[in-house]
Amino acid sequence: MRGIAINVGANTNEPGFRGPIDTDGRFEYVPIPESEPTRPDVDVPTYKQLDLQIDVSQVADTAVHLDPTFAGVHGSSAYTYGDPHGVKAGPLSELEAGDFVFFYATLSTATDEPPEWVAPRWGAYVIGHFRLATDPVTVETPTELTPTEREHFANNAHLKRDPFDAKVLLYGDPDGSALYDVAVPLSSREAGVDANCLVTGLSSDSGKGPWWRRPMQFDERGTETLLELERTGNRDRPFE
Repeated sequence: MRGIAINVGANTNEPGFRGPIDTDGRFEYVPIPESEPTRPDVDVPTYKQLDLQIDVSQVADTAVHLDPTFAGVHGSSAYTYGDPHGVKAGPLSELEAGDFVFFYATLSTATDEPPEWVAPRWGAYVIGHFRLATDPVTVETPTELTPTEREHFANNAHLKRDPFDAKVLLYGDPDGSALYDVAVPLSSREAGVDANCLVTGLSSDSGKGPWWRRPMQFDERGTETLLELERTGNRDRPFE
């Protein structure tokens, strides 16, 4: 068993703000805007159509790139993810059914009195994971997908792009995948730019430079640790 953590979600470049993390560590998953042409025969949601609690009036009519999708969130019914970038798609395509993909986002601290494990101003946090139900899918065109795969990925954002551009597609097991209620910290308590021991001690990343933008690989021990932190709710453990 192994895992890879991938950066996703709104940031200060796209669309110009981050999702918030609140007083109890709960957060909002805010996707990035859609930056590529999409097929005219598909529905691509806008920010105002998502079930967001934050003010998105500045981008209300902007189409979103809803990827990853989490069942029951923002109108999605399946756990899917696609990626067109080789630096992420390459390692992801080497995973197997039963392995894990963790999704982390940079989130802005929305309160003056956050939990002790939440970084001031902003930080990087794991917000969800997939346990892969199948091996990663790599195809050149959607016509190469099997009927079952077409059903799985029907509402993935990369299947809605024109042209299709995903180098890898991932499908999460509904019984082993989740968007978290409370985020898991990857940043230190002192500053968002500083990685905690989950990054520096358990991942493939050094924690130097803009580590919060890079994919991170976790071996079995690291993967089990991340899963345990979510399961037990002990967000202070990385700092003990």
